[in-house]
Amino acid sequence: MAAYFRGEITLRKLRVLVEGLPADGALGRAVSGSVWRLSDYRDADMVDALERIFTALYNAHRGEKAPVMPWPEPVPRPGDPSPEAKAKAQAKEARAAREGYEDIVSQVAPGRI
Repeated sequence: MAAYFRGEITLRKLRVLVEGLPADGALGRAVSGSVWRLSDYRDADMVDALERIFTALYNAHRGEKAPVMPWPEPVPRPGDPSPEAKAKAQAKEARAAREGYEDIVSQVAPGRI
């Protein structure tokens, strides 16, 4: 920016320099609102894959009486809803499904509900 204001480069050159900045650089992260870089997403994907592989291997080779290991939850990413928000959304969806079921039953068999 200073070079542009000193007259050392043109506005076009400044635009080309800004457009050439990496997408996961400081400017790109500021524009997207995420502090994660591409490498952070790759690391999270790697952790998820390793956890799934470990779980699959454990379950494939566990003893007959050993409990089944549940599948792991993925690493939270920026923008993912919190566990509380997920539970709230699931409760709302279950309530809507129940209301829909009760509406259908009341139409088919009046007086049952």
